[in-house]
Amino acid sequence: MKSDIEIAQSVTPMPIEAIAQKLGLDLDYLEPFGKSKAKVNMRALDDDKKRNGKLILVSALTPTPAGEGKTTTTVGLADALSRLGKNAVVALREPSLGPVFGVKGGAAGGGYAQVIPMEDINLHFTGDFHAVAAANNLLAAMLDNHIYQSNQLDVDTKNVTWKRCMDMNDRQLRFIVDGLGGKANGVSREDGFDITVASEVMAVLCLADSVSDLKQRIARIIVAYNRKGEPVTAGQLKAAGAMTALLTDAIKPNLVQTLEGTPAFIHGGPFANIAHGCNTLAATRMALKHGDYVVTEAGFGADLGAEKFLDIKCRRAGFRPDAVVVVATVRALKHHGGAAKDNLLQEDLEALKKGLPNLLQHIENLTQVFRLPCVVAINRFPSDTLAEIDLIEEELSGLGVRVALSEVWAKGGEGGAALAQEVIRLAEGPNDFQFSYADDLPIVEKLETIATRIYRADCVEMDHKAVDQAARLTELGFSKLPICMAKTQFSFSDNPALLGAPRDFNITVRNLSVSAGAGFIIAFTGDIITLPGLPRVPSAENIDVDNDGRITGLF
Repeated sequence: MKSDIEIAQSVTPMPIEAIAQKLGLDLDYLEPFGKSKAKVNMRALDDDKKRNGKLILVSALTPTPAGEGKTTTTVGLADALSRLGKNAVVALREPSLGPVFGVKGGAAGGGYAQVIPMEDINLHFTGDFHAVAAANNLLAAMLDNHIYQSNQLDVDTKNVTWKRCMDMNDRQLRFIVDGLGGKANGVSREDGFDITVASEVMAVLCLADSVSDLKQRIARIIVAYNRKGEPVTAGQLKAAGAMTALLTDAIKPNLVQTLEGTPAFIHGGPFANIAHGCNTLAATRMALKHGDYVVTEAGFGADLGAEKFLDIKCRRAGFRPDAVVVVATVRALKHHGGAAKDNLLQEDLEALKKGLPNLLQHIENLTQVFRLPCVVAINRFPSDTLAEIDLIEEELSGLGVRVALSEVWAKGGEGGAALAQEVIRLAEGPNDFQFSYADDLPIVEKLETIATRIYRADCVEMDHKAVDQAARLTELGFSKLPICMAKTQFSFSDNPALLGAPRDFNITVRNLSVSAGAGFIIAFTGDIITLPGLPRVPSAENIDVDNDGRITGLF
């Protein structure tokens, strides 16, 4: 059996100009990076040519170690829609080097449902993440230089919130002390690093719709507080112009293709359990302008990625999704039902039935809270039995939601025909999309709404620090911003050990912070780490390259 990278390397990509022509994209807007990838100038958004594409969101049940195949399904669905004569476009996030070299591996799909050039996309690609890190770290350097030179803004060095970042998993840098070695080397203080995808600069880039909007958002970023407790911003440090200059290419969407030649925009990459977990607003808007059907995804399960896509990104951009696909696997459902990892390939109807409430809760949230039409895509594996598939279909029939088997990993777009047909049926019909909470609700009530309506918690418990922060953020005028929950991806609760659809639990919010540039409030629950570490056996140990530059070990 061929590996993902072997499959990807066996296909010769179409010239990127041909992919642009499929979209009806004026080649004057294309800025090629070699033969198979390109940046697209933001002026393409101002072009008079306009389609009103259907927006299809791909989400999933709560993630498990067994894997669900959400990106693979997203790519395969777009290829299937193309085979049915639709002008389909994929819109995805860029992979972070941290997971690529850590435990998760690449994020370009799998099998015969991949985006290419797979190696480039999973590694440096067009340099967007490096630009984000450079802009982030320029701001950190200008802040520390301001403190060193005279500190005219009276920055409280005990209340600096801005960290440096790097796109790598490195637990050693989570907490550091810098500025050591005497006065000439800066002011000594406790500090730390975030991974690049957790930087607010990444979130800002993904929610900006123009260079001018990007600059304004950067200027609003809060980096510290002064000794009076007032915010200190990037604008006050006069850093916004230089940071935007570093990001002028990064804001341009990246155009590539699937193995079957379907156009794909891959752009931006905020983490879903820390930030909002979606590709850039600019890429989605450009895809909608040039495609009949735009298939996009949001990170992790629907309680994190889909909720943030809908409550944050769609609220910001004015998007109205036309349908949602929830990806599930039989083995993941059995995991939620208590089956041991070593037994997931064996038929176990009892464990499957116990795990199904997890999927049902995600579906209920999407159809009843957000009022969106939904289909479940069963990412099929050879070990799945007919009895298991029949049980899932029977359980979902009561919700009026259909099940479509997806075999895109093995068959590409051909294996997604049934799913594509159901997506078209749903997208052509009406829906009554709504957000899960209103803008004008107080901060605490927004938290309560997400916790009780989406997670099904009994209530939210606020640490004393979080109570004070909510009051202060309200005083500063941030109460109307949406909420970005920082929560484990492995459970509806803030405890990763609670699988399935837990009940009788509370969500504890221990800290609140505002991303004033991105335009949301982050609520930290549980033990959320903003700079992951490498596992005992990192994926990096298996990645290599030969004398011809052929890379192996990516998956």
